[in-house]
Amino acid sequence: MSNIPETGRTQRVTIRLVVLQILVLSLLATLGGRLWYLQIRTGSQYAAQAQGNHIREVVEPAVRGEILDASGRVLVGNQTKLVVSVSRTSLLQQKDRGKAVLSRLAEVLGLPAKEVQDKVRLCDAKTPKPCWNGSPYQPIPVTQQATTQQALQIMERREDFPGVTAQSTALRRYTGVEGANASQVLGYLSPVTDEEVTKSADKTGRERRLPSDQIGRAGLEAVYDDDLRGTTGIDKLEVDNLGKVIGSAGTVPAQSGNNLVTSIDARVQKAVEDNLAQAMADARKVYDDETHKNFEADSGAVVVMDVKTGRIIAMASAPTFDPNIWVGGISAKDYQALTSKESNYPLINRAIQGQSAPGSTFKVVSAAAAAQAGYPLSSNYPCPSSLTIGGREFKNFESQGHGSITLARALEVSCDTVFYGLAYDQWMKDGGIKPKKDAKDWFFVTAKQFGLGAKTGIDLPSEVTGRIPDRQWKQSYYDANKDAWCEQAKTAKPDDYAAQIAKENCVDGYIMRAGDLVNYSIGQGDTLVTPLQMARIYAALANGGTLYRPTIGKAIMSPDGKLVREIAPHVDGKIPTDEKTLEYIDDATKGVIERGTAAWKFTGVGWPQKQIELHAKTGTAEVAGKQTTSYLTTYSRDYAVVMTMSQAGTGSGASGDAVRRIYQALYGVDDKGTIDNGKALLPKPQAELPKFNPDGTAIIKQASFTDGLTGSRTFLDPVPGPATGTGPAVLSLAALEPARATGRSRG
Repeated sequence: MSNIPETGRTQRVTIRLVVLQILVLSLLATLGGRLWYLQIRTGSQYAAQAQGNHIREVVEPAVRGEILDASGRVLVGNQTKLVVSVSRTSLLQQKDRGKAVLSRLAEVLGLPAKEVQDKVRLCDAKTPKPCWNGSPYQPIPVTQQATTQQALQIMERREDFPGVTAQSTALRRYTGVEGANASQVLGYLSPVTDEEVTKSADKTGRERRLPSDQIGRAGLEAVYDDDLRGTTGIDKLEVDNLGKVIGSAGTVPAQSGNNLVTSIDARVQKAVEDNLAQAMADARKVYDDETHKNFEADSGAVVVMDVKTGRIIAMASAPTFDPNIWVGGISAKDYQALTSKESNYPLINRAIQGQSAPGSTFKVVSAAAAAQAGYPLSSNYPCPSSLTIGGREFKNFESQGHGSITLARALEVSCDTVFYGLAYDQWMKDGGIKPKKDAKDWFFVTAKQFGLGAKTGIDLPSEVTGRIPDRQWKQSYYDANKDAWCEQAKTAKPDDYAAQIAKENCVDGYIMRAGDLVNYSIGQGDTLVTPLQMARIYAALANGGTLYRPTIGKAIMSPDGKLVREIAPHVDGKIPTDEKTLEYIDDATKGVIERGTAAWKFTGVGWPQKQIELHAKTGTAEVAGKQTTSYLTTYSRDYAVVMTMSQAGTGSGASGDAVRRIYQALYGVDDKGTIDNGKALLPKPQAELPKFNPDGTAIIKQASFTDGLTGSRTFLDPVPGPATGTGPAVLSLAALEPARATGRSRG
């Protein structure tokens, strides 16, 4: 028998029962609380979600707005195509799950049956393309290239094609109006990502993204996507637990997007593109004495800017491509061709993404820096054929000396040694190899005040900053490359120039040497700019010193032609020159056209300088391992025109004829220097917005003009139809690493 008293045993049982009761009551309380939370506290929320499980959305794409030029010509519109689509829901309701219907459809369309079947299957992690990655309740497009006869066969035999529709659908179209391409400016579309859809799930209207949406990914299509996209329509369908449609839960109609009026003139754009292409072709016929082969002229860019507003009249980049290649998708072969090194990356807009040394076109900035540093504009400065600094000889172009000359004359003849001397003197004043704590660094400071080394803020994506290689940049560059330099220096040999430089940099690559600054003063060395940055600077020289933010968008218009909002010019600041200095540089750049390095391409061949005064600065930048870069920066009373070409020769020699022809087209000047305003494309920038008909189409006036290259012609612009539709595309930009410019600059 147990020795435990009966009372003790009873107490232990009682305690266990109490604990069990507490546990049961706790579980019941927890369950009751959870039921209260689900049924009362959040019951309405879950009820709505349950109801949502029986609602399926069918999307009606919105009509995307058009992109127009300054006169209302359609640069980007929409075109109607016959699209054959299949309802997957209808197919699944058939006994053979639609196999027979798809086979008949493939026969009518002249496509392999398997291809049609693959297009209507749903995408997942294991299913290769082609497949459908949209909503299974959305009509799935099988082809966008159906003929009228094919569409009639399908629609007249509906009993043979249940769930199949053939209807007109709008697709994006890059019109090439007036022959203008402007592909890098206009941009492209691509489908939204799952992440974008998820992030906008709680939004409404245009802010909400749906799986079927197209979105701008580059150019104006991207920047003004919210304005252009419109609001997608939604047809809500009630379905049962098997997915069968049993009714409608309401419809939200689609709303068309607004139109974008730009400052681009399609006719000027065409003339600019043609002249850039011709200049590159001409350069490839010229023999380069230094490399002993013809110039490659592998890329280039041109910017035409309204000097009084900063608006872009034309922007061209080469090589280029047909933007319509993205509409409806692009083949792997075509995509590879556009993104390969062999094609030289035509997707890049070199006007805003192409960085290179500006060469002697930078000297107007250095002249302004010298004036700020206190060097008299009225003084003469020595222009010897060469100057020895730090044991290194820095030469003028073709080792030509000009004696003692003014800064203005130094700009006209593009004398390097004048600027070498000024930069070296200022470097010494700032402490030389041991800089003062309060070093003025006028040449760097002034460049930044001109807006260099920073984005201009143009309404295009992916603009780059360029580079001003000041002391701060020098230090950060040293920190990033010191280890690599020191490793390379270990193998340095007397005849290995690169290794010897690495050896020097390993020791004191962070120091601003005299050679760095004198090279910089003529737009060489580590200096990088974009054509747009230089156009902005020369526009400021033309308008009295105002730095405008470059813009392409001019106004947002509703589909019926009413103004939604105007995009006004924006002033970012002033260049750091007083009125006297500005007039001095203005007169010097006029001298470049009349008697300086550009005279042989302008006044020397009959340009009417007295009637239409032009100003210019030529530049020829030397780049390590490449042929010279041609740079020509110009302005008139109305426009700044900047052209640059990689590996093309001298500034005036390679670009002079093309830039002159652009001005001839703008002002109606023939090859004999006669001005005919009736043949001028745009003798004054167009300030007013285009007029529109009641249906939203633009009213285009008749005009005759000469493009300066192919002769004169007369045209009557067709009145564009209303915008209809959207179009898909996929694109990614390749990146170019700019080469470092070294050596002397040429005028």
